Amino acid sequence: MTDENDARRAGTVRALYAAYIDGRKDIVAAMLTEDFTFSSPRDDHIDRDAYFDRCWPTPPPFEHMEIEYLGLADDEAVVRYRAVKREGGAFRNIETLRFRGDRLAAVEVYFGREA
Repeated sequence: MTDENDARRAGTVRALYAAYIDGRKDIVAAMLTEDFTFSSPRDDHIDRDAYFDRCWPTPPPFEHMEIEYLGLADDEAVVRYRAVKREGGAFRNIETLRFRGDRLAAVEVYFGREA
């Protein structure tokens, strides 16, 4: 992996979270592979259509997401973020994101606690 690839992928990760705050499914749809899967304690390898249906409410539920840690190795990224809810409160989660080329093939979320 080159520094250029790492920088591009880090940019993709940051753009993913920014698009989530803005409710921009159109931007994220272009980032995902056709066979993208999403997993969390509530969702087990759902496809991209179910991901957008379940995980992208309108209006967006968060007013801010701060990436506190972003690590890249090979085709994976690990992200720890703090999300501030529009209705009050905040929490931290960790996510692993798997790339195929420059697109995201999978995201796995590990729920954190109120922060």
